[in-house]
This record gives sequence, structure tokens and C-alpha cells, in this order.
Amino acid sequence: MASFVRTLTTASLLPAAVAVTALSHSSLFPSFRFPVKSDLPLHASLLSASALRSFVAVSNPFRANAALHMESVAVDAKPYDEQTGVLPELMTEFMVDMTCEGCVSAVKNNMLKLDGVSGVDVDLSNQVVRVIGSVPVKTMLEALEQTGRNARLIGQGNPNDFLVSSAVAEFKGPVIFGVVRLAQVNMELSRIEASFSGLSPGKHGWSINEYGDLTRGAASTGKTFNPANHLSEEKPLGDLGTLEAAGNGEAHFSGSKEKLRVSDLIGRSIVVYEKEDKSDSGIAAAVIARSAGVGENYKKICSCDGVTIWESS
Repeated sequence: MASFVRTLTTASLLPAAVAVTALSHSSLFPSFRFPVKSDLPLHASLLSASALRSFVAVSNPFRANAALHMESVAVDAKPYDEQTGVLPELMTEFMVDMTCEGCVSAVKNNMLKLDGVSGVDVDLSNQVVRVIGSVPVKTMLEALEQTGRNARLIGQGNPNDFLVSSAVAEFKGPVIFGVVRLAQVNMELSRIEASFSGLSPGKHGWSINEYGDLTRGAASTGKTFNPANHLSEEKPLGDLGTLEAAGNGEAHFSGSKEKLRVSDLIGRSIVVYEKEDKSDSGIAAAVIARSAGVGENYKKICSCDGVTIWESS
């Protein structure tokens, strides 16, 4: 009888153990997707969105802390307005060189002056400033630096909502330099911000391409990214339209893209073309890599070379 009870107990605990293992793997390794079979007897509560968010929050206390700090200023995210060009609201996190309450007041007051900022939270102990709003990163960085303090972008996205909420592609020359940031606003919308230098004046096409293979530069990145569920649309999902470079070779872009999911883009590439119609193979390309979300990057010193965040470019 005792052996029968032990067997029954083991059989009852096995599904729960499998469920916990699956959740642990998915939170520790965001790029890994643990397969869940339809016939596996998992309890429904373990698969609910709220349960998954709670588990991730426990495994990553920094993200939970970021979400907790912003509860007092959180607002309903406003959608992207194509007519006005206003970006959707998002949480953005900066490391700012602050040492006292006077610094906190100066930073908060300057950020709240920006049109499009809905809330600001300052964590002096960690030298972190969290902002909810529709303001481009470039504008927020300029406002922070106007207070006379060093500032660096350290995270962007919606804490606890997505395992992969933001990505970045860096163009490192030798002619064209730039950075493209992508952030998930919700499951059907991503926010895109880009800055380039070294371009010839005029219009340039740009796109997200299938592969991150740069062995032959842009020529080996494949076609414009277009998932199977988007084939019926007029333009590929990865078509980002046109960049307008000024006389000094600089181009800036702020906008949003519907149906684009950041998690589907990791390892692919962003390509800039010489011509607006993308008829050439591309003049520059950069691989899209996962970047830190909110609450995921509070390091002040790089362990690989000892460079502090204020010394980095």
C-alpha cells in the first residue's frame, strides 16, 4: 500500500515539475522556446499570462523593481498616430550621473518640460531615471545632458510584458555610422528610432533583411524580411520606407511599424541603400541584436575591459 501511495504521489508531482522546468528555461534563456505539447497535463493557471509575468518578475528582481517604481506614473499606452507622427508611449531607462537630491530635482523638472513625457521616476541610489512617454530617445538624452550631467540609455520596453522587448543594430563605418533601436510596444506594434551619419545627401531606402550574414556586406543579407503570415500584403513587413539625409550626411527617423515583433528580428539585419527604390544591393548593413529591456542593465563598469559607463561612447 505504501509503495502505491509513493507511486501515485510521484505521478501527481511530475506535471508540475515539468511545468516549472519549462518556465525556468524560458526565463533564463530568453531566446529559447520550450516546446509545450498539447497533450501535456499542465494546469491552466501555469500557462496564463499573469502567471508567466509573475514568474519572470521573481527571477529578475531588477525588472520587478522597475515596474514597481513606475506604478505611480504609469498610464495607458497611447497608439501611434500616423497623421501627427506622435510615437507610442514606452518606458525608457537612463543611467544619469546624479549625486544628490538637487540632481534629482533638476533632472525630473527638465524631463517633465518635454512635450510627450507622461511620467518620470528617479532612483538616486542606482543613478537611474525612468521615463514614460512618446519622446524620441535622442530628445530625452539631450534634455538630460542639458542639466550638466552625463547620461546613457540603458533600457527600453515594457517591463515583465515580453522576454525580448528591445533590439539594436549598430553601423560601425568606415563610411556610414549609425544606430537603430527597436522596441516592442505591444504584440502588434513596434517602435523604431534611428540616427545615421556619413550618408550622401538625399533619399535612401532601408529595410530589415532575412539574414545577418555580413560576409559580403549587404549583398549576403538576403531579401527583405517578410513572414509567411504577411505575404498577401502589398509591401514586405521589413520594408522601412525612406531615410532623408541632410546636406551634412545625417539622417534621423522616429516612427512605428505595425505587426512587427522584435523577437522575430534577432539575428537578421538592417540594410541601407544608395537609392530610394532599393534597386542596389545596399551600401551598409548591421546585424540586429537583442538589447537590454527596462531593469536589465544596471552595470556601471564593463567586466571585459574595466571601462565605466561614463567613459563609453
